[in-house]
Amino acid sequence: MIATSIFLAFGAWQIILIVVVVLLLFGGKKIPELMRGLGSGIKEFKDASKEDDTTTEKKE
Repeated sequence: MIATSIFLAFGAWQIILIVVVVLLLFGGKKIPELMRGLGSGIKEFKDASKEDDTTTEKKE
């Protein structure tokens, strides 16, 4: 929900400019690797937070 509100705060030109800058910095071949790494990092974070929730529930 927060992510959608952040993107709504930007106009179309700002998003296009950000995409162009990212393409210039990293190149087209590197972006899928970066997104995969970001996705796996988010997945690990979610798994760790779920694991933490289950351990706190057992202690109570």
